[in-house]
Amino acid sequence: MSLLALLAQAAPAPVAGHAPADADFWGLLFVFVLASFIGMGVIRRVSRLLHTPLMSITNAISAIAVVGAILVTGGEYPPHIQAMGAVALFASMTNIVSGFLITNRMLKMFKTDEKRGGGGHA
Repeated sequence: MSLLALLAQAAPAPVAGHAPADADFWGLLFVFVLASFIGMGVIRRVSRLLHTPLMSITNAISAIAVVGAILVTGGEYPPHIQAMGAVALFASMTNIVSGFLITNRMLKMFKTDEKRGGGGHA
């Protein structure tokens, strides 16, 4: 008998109607809460000069989280897992939109007023 046949026999059969993540709810919740606290701690210690580059990085990370949250929310998971996916989707999208708004506002501070003329004198 081959090794693959032995592994196939040892693997538990999937239960109809239950996703494998059903048993991992508390583990997923723990990771979510832990990641939230670590993320808040890291963001609070960032200098104001690094805020815009950090916002760009967090927008990229949130974009990855949005893709994962869409997969979880629309997947064949129990309702409580789908609800956590919806919360993650909302939080990630809020982070992306607010990041772009804040970055755009900060960049407007560095633009010159075009009504003044070439020398910058009023």
